Amino acid sequence: MDAIKSLRRTFLLTVLLIFSLEGVAATVTVMVPQEVDVLGGGSVSLPCSFSFTGIKPSTVLTEWFIEEGGSRVRVGYSSGDGAGSDTGTPLSGRVSVETNLSLSLTSAKVSDQRVFTCQVTAGATGSGEGSTQLRVYVAPEKPEVTTSNQLISVTESTVSEVGKCSSRNGFPDGKIVWYKDGSPLPEVMEANNKLYMVPRVVREASGLYTVTSTLYLQPKKSDVKSSFHCRAIYSMPGDTSEHNDSPKFNLSLHYHTEKVTFTLVNTEPIKEGDRVRMRCEADGNPTPEFDFIKKEDDKDVSIPGSNGVVTLNSVSRSDEGEYLCEALDFDSPPSVELKKKLTLVVHYLDPISMPKEVSVALGGDVNLLCETKGSGPHRMEWRKGSKVLSQSETLYLSELSFSDAGVYSCHAFLLSIPTATKTGNLTLNVIGKPVIDSPSEAMVLKEGDLVTLTCSAQGNPLPEITWSHPTEQSESINGNRVTSTVTLHATAKILQGGVTCEATNEHGQETQRFQVAVGKDASSTPSQPGGGNPILTAGKQEGGSRTVVVAVVVCVVLLLLLAGLLYCLQKSGKLPCARQDKSTATSAESNPNDIVVEMKSEKANEEAGLLDPSTGKRPIGNQ
Repeated sequence: MDAIKSLRRTFLLTVLLIFSLEGVAATVTVMVPQEVDVLGGGSVSLPCSFSFTGIKPSTVLTEWFIEEGGSRVRVGYSSGDGAGSDTGTPLSGRVSVETNLSLSLTSAKVSDQRVFTCQVTAGATGSGEGSTQLRVYVAPEKPEVTTSNQLISVTESTVSEVGKCSSRNGFPDGKIVWYKDGSPLPEVMEANNKLYMVPRVVREASGLYTVTSTLYLQPKKSDVKSSFHCRAIYSMPGDTSEHNDSPKFNLSLHYHTEKVTFTLVNTEPIKEGDRVRMRCEADGNPTPEFDFIKKEDDKDVSIPGSNGVVTLNSVSRSDEGEYLCEALDFDSPPSVELKKKLTLVVHYLDPISMPKEVSVALGGDVNLLCETKGSGPHRMEWRKGSKVLSQSETLYLSELSFSDAGVYSCHAFLLSIPTATKTGNLTLNVIGKPVIDSPSEAMVLKEGDLVTLTCSAQGNPLPEITWSHPTEQSESINGNRVTSTVTLHATAKILQGGVTCEATNEHGQETQRFQVAVGKDASSTPSQPGGGNPILTAGKQEGGSRTVVVAVVVCVVLLLLLAGLLYCLQKSGKLPCARQDKSTATSAESNPNDIVVEMKSEKANEEAGLLDPSTGKRPIGNQ
């Protein structure tokens, strides 16, 4: 019996041990992240994995659940038979279970921010689960600021609403910070008489948040130039934060005028003809209107202005005087001086007083005078062209020639303003009979060739030129000079008597004779237009003739010397010839010192006297 009892006890312990081991093997551990972030409208994957101890179960079922309406709702599953998603849930059509058991979600919405549970069942004996918090983020729109159209008075003792900043459609809600001139204002939420903000958060029907903040401030006068804006700060995935700034704005402040200025916009001294601008400014806001007045003979004459500026186009000396500007700010206390004065000084030079034209006889003297008046000291200057002739009011010219005629200018310069100038012009006429330029002698190769002659004369009135041999002539005029050119055949008459050029005007006449000669050197001179024949000056012809005569004389003298030498040799018997024997010739060659040649200057002069002095050659009868 005891043996049977012991056997039963052993069997029961074995069975209990087997059941105990099967329980340990069925333990399932599910692993999921605690939080997962996603941007609104994006896709996200919720990981899920599991582990177990003991014998691997034959079947595993993975299910994903959400809380909806106070109860757990399955949205997706995966088993040995495959994976799928459930219908009729808030996530239907947007979720699926992947092969790695992760839950994939597309087109994330704000309403998707909730707890997701992954449950794993390992056979009929055990299961496990894990929960993940899905966080959805949506960046808000760019913040906008609305301000009041009313002016804010700086004289008030309490705060005024400066602006309201709104950041719309973000998730989760963020916060708004106010900035002044780039620096954040202290975040004061408790109402006071200096500065505070009133924040507000509204959840829209879409589930997104709209955050607003109203800024209350007691402004100062210096705040008129300050720049304000707000910044929306919001959260993004990964526990990061970003921000977006509103456009900057200025405050519309109201304060009375405390100072008025009236200044001349022009930086250079004013002269007649300038455009003048005078500006009146007041430090009140808004800028007040202005009245402008000019004092004339103890009377106030109103003058027009626009936006605090008076413009005088092409001022004259009559615009000089005292001007008054008054700012029409009726909020300013009586202690503030709203009127300002300005004295306008206009510099000027009168037109130059001088004759327009002066006529003086040739060789005479003249004293030219120009005068002007101005608002201050000035200097005078006489010029002809760009050449300065005098630095005073007077210009003295003596022994005038025709080249002195022309236009002279007198310039006046105001010392205080060098750009203030006046100019006058005077035409000087030199009156007298003509003066012809000295002619030069022309040369041709032979009688009958064409020769071109040019006669140039000055005179006032302009002279008329005539030639002693009438022919077609061409004329050019430059000022008081006339130039006439003719082309003639060098006839015997012209070669003998030349050609006469005569210039005539009402004061007299002048004549010059042009000589024309024949010479060999004429062929080496360049041709002249119209005739194709050369023209030589008298000086060149004379030099060429001398050269020819000298060359001929030298050649004749050398020939005479050679002839005399040969004659003396022949007379002394020293000159070998065909009838002499060879020994005589040899003797003559061996005694060269026996030959004596004596030439006297009288003989050379006698031979030279045989030359024709006009041609440099011997007369035919003496050869």
